[in-house]
Amino acid sequence: MKELSPAINWLKRNKRAPFEFQTACWEAYIKGESILLNAPTGSGKTYAVWLGILCNAIAKKQTAKGLRVLWITPLRALTKDIAQAMQLAATEMGTGWEVGMRTGDTDAKTRASIKRKPPQALVTTPESLHLLLASKNYGDFFENLEAVIVDEWHELLSSKRGVQIELALSRLRHLRPTLRVWGISATIGNLDQAKNILLGNQLNGRIIRSKEQKRIEITSVLPDEIERFPWAGHLGIHLLDKVLKIIENSGTTLLFTNTRSQAEIWYQQLLNAQPELAGYIAMHHGSIDFELRTWVENALHAGQLKVVVCTSSLDLGVDFRPVDTIIQIGSPKGVARFIQRAGRSGHGPGEVSKIWLVPTHSLELIEAAAMRQAIKQEFIEAREPVMAANDVLIQYLVTLAISDGFEPHKLYDEIKSVYSFSNLSQAEWQWILTFITSGGDALGAYPEFTKVLVEDGKYIIKDKRTALRHRLHIGTIVSDPMLTVKYMGGGRIGVVEEWFVTKLKPGDIFWFGGKVLELIQVRDMQVTVKRSNKKQGLVPQWMGGRMPLSSQLSEMIRLKLEDVADGNYESDIELKILTPLFELQKARSIVPNRHQLLIESFVSRDGYHAFFYPFEGRNVHEGLASLIGYRISKIASITFSYAMNDYGFELLSDQPIPLEEALEEDLFRLDNLIEDIAASINSAELARRKFREIASIAGLIFQGYPGKLAGMKHIQTSSRLLFDVFSQYDAGNLLLKQSYQEVYDTQLEEKRMSSALERINTQEIVLKVLDKPTPFSFPIMVDRLRGKLTSETLEDRVRKMQASMM
Repeated sequence: MKELSPAINWLKRNKRAPFEFQTACWEAYIKGESILLNAPTGSGKTYAVWLGILCNAIAKKQTAKGLRVLWITPLRALTKDIAQAMQLAATEMGTGWEVGMRTGDTDAKTRASIKRKPPQALVTTPESLHLLLASKNYGDFFENLEAVIVDEWHELLSSKRGVQIELALSRLRHLRPTLRVWGISATIGNLDQAKNILLGNQLNGRIIRSKEQKRIEITSVLPDEIERFPWAGHLGIHLLDKVLKIIENSGTTLLFTNTRSQAEIWYQQLLNAQPELAGYIAMHHGSIDFELRTWVENALHAGQLKVVVCTSSLDLGVDFRPVDTIIQIGSPKGVARFIQRAGRSGHGPGEVSKIWLVPTHSLELIEAAAMRQAIKQEFIEAREPVMAANDVLIQYLVTLAISDGFEPHKLYDEIKSVYSFSNLSQAEWQWILTFITSGGDALGAYPEFTKVLVEDGKYIIKDKRTALRHRLHIGTIVSDPMLTVKYMGGGRIGVVEEWFVTKLKPGDIFWFGGKVLELIQVRDMQVTVKRSNKKQGLVPQWMGGRMPLSSQLSEMIRLKLEDVADGNYESDIELKILTPLFELQKARSIVPNRHQLLIESFVSRDGYHAFFYPFEGRNVHEGLASLIGYRISKIASITFSYAMNDYGFELLSDQPIPLEEALEEDLFRLDNLIEDIAASINSAELARRKFREIASIAGLIFQGYPGKLAGMKHIQTSSRLLFDVFSQYDAGNLLLKQSYQEVYDTQLEEKRMSSALERINTQEIVLKVLDKPTPFSFPIMVDRLRGKLTSETLEDRVRKMQASMM
């Protein structure tokens, strides 16, 4: 097609040539198609879409002002990088197009300028898009819109932010029936479903796949000596010298951790071990101030940094060409996440991505071997879409009500076209409409919950205060109240969660943002600090916890253990180095193959232990432990304490556990599963905790104004009160039902638990009665102790336990 020549010539001037999938995308865009693009990180995905848009603009001589393209990214950190790349191409190809940015960090003057004179392309986030829909006469802003591009769709698909995008697209399609919708996605297990959800009912939507294969080179950092009784969390730092050598032999390294707390620890440890890194090491995570994160990103681009310690804040498509090495601290617990992080290095087309995995305990080396096999077989996780997110729908309806209002009979079919609400019944729709107008059966007597008025059949909000409060909290990311950390002189460092600060008193030392700080005072949601010369301090912790093992990685681990059970240690270097651990496991018990479920029991001074090893991940094991404990307690009057990790779980009691009798009575039966799960856990308390997030998204709890956010105690009290009121007076409340459903779906992973039980029912149950713990049981025992002891006391206790078991 001659229309493609501007893109081809531009690439040629930059000493590049287009890939086949790129030209296929350009042609599809010019033809007016909607596409889901599937291509590996660093293969030129952005230009595969953007250059086609520019070619179309040149061919049709589109130079006039007015928004034509919305580019949605999941992270604010991505907007600047993407917008700069888009603007460069637009300028050098002579289109005359302007590329703008609008995120939560955009100042009021720039936002007003964008609204008054929209650029031809706008890079934004799901939350900012909904803020645009909350504006009066928003239809005028979008009147020339021809395409919406959703970047990193795989990251958004399985979250409520994905539902936000689905709802916004349904509105934009109504305004612009010929709208092109494009998505950019990494490989996931349900790519066809991802396409259908994003593109909706557009009959011409299809997937374009890149034939370019990204080579990933995975190397495990191996300890000099393998502990035969491993435990989680300590080994990584013991490999610090090996990590420093990798950094020394690399150009620029991104060192990924799974939590922000872990990032703070590794930053300090690297700097303490090698002070000459000062000035060449930085940290990047979501709680660090935006200006500091921007400085780090710019320094990475310029090749000024040797190493950046980071979290998922740098997971996605920011293009840092100087980065040639990735170090992952601890298993990322998922194949897709591992591939995503590996792709941060060797970011250019055809380059090799190099990633080193640093185990935090010996058994994580099995995960490294499993990860390598999963990538080789392209055995990658599916991203399950969120269904019936009524809290997001309620927020969206209020958003429409504060802009131009809506007429329910016209909007219903539009909402039904959204995958998340495809099963929305008329009765549920009427409940939601009643809820936003009168607060439903339980809250009708309270004016603050009667937000929406009905005038001549149109649902609308006229109260300016209500509209302002709603706009301030549009979004689905809910965290604990954050306090701003500032120096006495006023410099802002970032934010920490309120619950961490409440444990501190003036004079206490803590690490944050790579700095050692002393607390001066806490006042008005602001933490005032000064620099400290002390070496020791507390590390802030943020809610979120550990990531559970994915189902794909679980399956691969079971396959790798089958190699071990068969005596095949040579297939992977990781299995070979773990030989002493596996041999001790076999000597005391067995290493189960994939057709076996191992149960171990023994007696210690702590009581009677039973360990089960489904290898299904922490979340599933949490639910299974409660379920199995409940079923055993129906046989004999017995109480348990529980512990679990990604490989198995422990039941501990002060009296003998009737395992043989329980197995004879079909302990793992699928009959009455939902009822038994509900009886085995405190489902009301779990749902009450989940409800806090749902109530915040639905706008039932006002979280405060900027600089004067509501405290955690207020939010918890309000959500608990509302939950109890709904439970007593409005049992049919859809938000109440949603809180219980989310507990089953996300916290307990009920579907995956059911699949695990189905698998277990096909396996041979191997019960081993032992004298001593095994290498598999030991880390679970240590996890049980972790919450009771300080880190120093825990390490001392572990050493004594290890010595007693030899």
